[in-house]
Amino acid sequence: MTDGPGRGDARALRVAQLLLVAAAAGLWGASRLPWVLIRSFDGLGQPAEIAVNGASWSTALMPLAMLCLASAVAAMAVHGWRLRVLAVLLAVVSLAGGYLAISMWVVRDVAVRALDIADIPVTSLLGADRRLAGAAVSLVAALCVLAAAVLLMRTAAHTSGGATKYAAPAARRSAARDLQASQGAGADGPQLSEQMMWDALDEGRDPTDGPPDPGSDPHVEGR
Repeated sequence: MTDGPGRGDARALRVAQLLLVAAAAGLWGASRLPWVLIRSFDGLGQPAEIAVNGASWSTALMPLAMLCLASAVAAMAVHGWRLRVLAVLLAVVSLAGGYLAISMWVVRDVAVRALDIADIPVTSLLGADRRLAGAAVSLVAALCVLAAAVLLMRTAAHTSGGATKYAAPAARRSAARDLQASQGAGADGPQLSEQMMWDALDEGRDPTDGPPDPGSDPHVEGR
């Protein structure tokens, strides 16, 4: 037996939340890892090695991690177009995280920026090496955020598109009575759907009849 649409949407929402939490943890871990290793010598002591971590290299990593956590919580409280807006925002977060990671590979010289962050004079520089582990973790986190954004967008589309199809029986019966009343007013009125016809039959009414008498109560008829 297959899962219903509501259960599938709930599962997709939970997966998206898990991806966002994992992305937040990844971005936090990337902010703690070294991104650039500087070797310097000031002429007075031994050569020193100074690590520039991700939080210093890119101050956006921690805010992006907090935004992912907040979005994981907000995904439970928003629906419809608000969920779509959240998905678009997460797509932007994914692009930002991916940019921070890829820039570590494409930038030709990281020494100048690393020296500026570590406040070391250029004359003391012996060399600078990239440490790509943090950038790789950031890229994986960005992909997790992108996958979460896709799941949230699909969930928002399903819940908004199926709201009428999977409405509660009482709501469908009310809609059927309204449509039946409008049909009695004129031949050009909207037509009853197959589901509404079955709901009318369940109530003991003939869906082909005109609008019910306001003074009659189908529940007390025949008593």
